[in-house]
Amino acid sequence: FANRDFTLPRLRDALRTADPDVAFLQEVVGEHRHHAGTRDDWPELGQAEHLADARWPFVAYGANAQHRHGHHGNALLSKHPLLGWTNHDVSNHKLERRGLLHGVIRHDDQRIHLICCHLDLTRWGRDRQLDRLRRVIAELPANEPLIVGGDFNDWRGQSDLTSAGLIDVHIHEHGHRARTFPAWWPRLTLDRIYLRGLVAREVQVLSQPPWPTISDHVPLSCMVELTSALR
Repeated sequence: FANRDFTLPRLRDALRTADPDVAFLQEVVGEHRHHAGTRDDWPELGQAEHLADARWPFVAYGANAQHRHGHHGNALLSKHPLLGWTNHDVSNHKLERRGLLHGVIRHDDQRIHLICCHLDLTRWGRDRQLDRLRRVIAELPANEPLIVGGDFNDWRGQSDLTSAGLIDVHIHEHGHRARTFPAWWPRLTLDRIYLRGLVAREVQVLSQPPWPTISDHVPLSCMVELTSALR
């Protein structure tokens, strides 16, 4: 949502066209009292609920950054029942409020863990947050699949989760990290999807219109299947 234009209606249309079962979103506005009072097109609900509408009946939102008009953070939209969620505060200082939004969904009879993240701009800050993320992952049941997705703010490939037993889906399918930033000419590899206990299919960066005009990042998407051991 970094564009100066109000892109929320176009984002909702684009999400509906892409129609993912689960969406990982960052910098989602939960409340902004100033915009709500001055813009006729500002939604009555938080942006996560507005984007979800009836298409994604299960929503988790974790407020990270608080300001005098409201707050923003990460969100998960799901077509599958959301069994619960927790927002882990991993902020290193007050200027960059960050969180790990951990939700659990049920697909058929299988529990699947989702972690939506948005890491610091500095290497030092990201390393501390990755340590916390690895600890969260280590506490999850080993027999339950996991998807980690979000903005890692790492363009040099220094932040990685393979040591925690996860695979980077874009490296696995294409041999290199996904280039997602800036949206109008994607060159930097800031956004990632990692999997454990799942197989990635059809991994792609959505760089075609309308995505480059909606945000400063273009989305990363993939299909996933349960591994044979979990079927």
